[in-house]
Amino acid sequence: MPEVQGGAVAIIPARGGSKRIVGKNLRSFQGLPIMARSIQTALASELFDRVVVSTDDPQIAEVALAHGAEVPFMRPAHLADDHATTRAVIVHALGELAEQGYLPDYACCIYATAPFLRPRFLRDGLALLEQHPQRAFAFSVCGFGFPIQRALTLTGDGALTALYPQFRDTRSQDLPATFQDAGQFYWGRRQAWLEGAALFSEHSLPVIVPRHLVQDIDTEEDWIRAEYLYAGLQAGGELDL
Repeated sequence: MPEVQGGAVAIIPARGGSKRIVGKNLRSFQGLPIMARSIQTALASELFDRVVVSTDDPQIAEVALAHGAEVPFMRPAHLADDHATTRAVIVHALGELAEQGYLPDYACCIYATAPFLRPRFLRDGLALLEQHPQRAFAFSVCGFGFPIQRALTLTGDGALTALYPQFRDTRSQDLPATFQDAGQFYWGRRQAWLEGAALFSEHSLPVIVPRHLVQDIDTEEDWIRAEYLYAGLQAGGELDL
């Protein structure tokens, strides 16, 4: 097989053994298997030479193929348990693709349960990496809704206290902005993934996503909230690809 170098690949991790929401990656979300929405967004961005799903589950593989993704390998069981890291899954995928002669410059991990992801944010991430060759990653973040420096915690006897007492009397507008991982996608240079460069570090650049387009989906409560939010945003035309 001739070697193909350059370009970009989307890798969507989707294991079959989800615990907190059983069958999460195949569960219908607003009329489609939720992972199909990530596949659609990746394809709609027109950034990727290939959109690949990494899975250990034949049914997930079948659905992925039906919605336009590739499944050129199956993920081994030791990378499909509760302890497997995202980086390990991406490194495995890149290794399998390399054995098949494909060596992309960029790999973008897109989570299977990211129905609010829009193609424009994927485009922004790749553009950032192309503009900053000294950086390794670019990924989605959103601002905290309230300054984390003013967070409260509980004492041993159940009373409230400031988590960061030094900021107790600091005005919110005088505190620096802080961000959280939005859990949608992670662009990275192929070598950065393989060499283990730290993701949450100065190696990375932020793609800032509005908070109303971010929702973790880890519990049944999260799922219900996400469906209501999606329906509202769709009615307002904010989810057009």
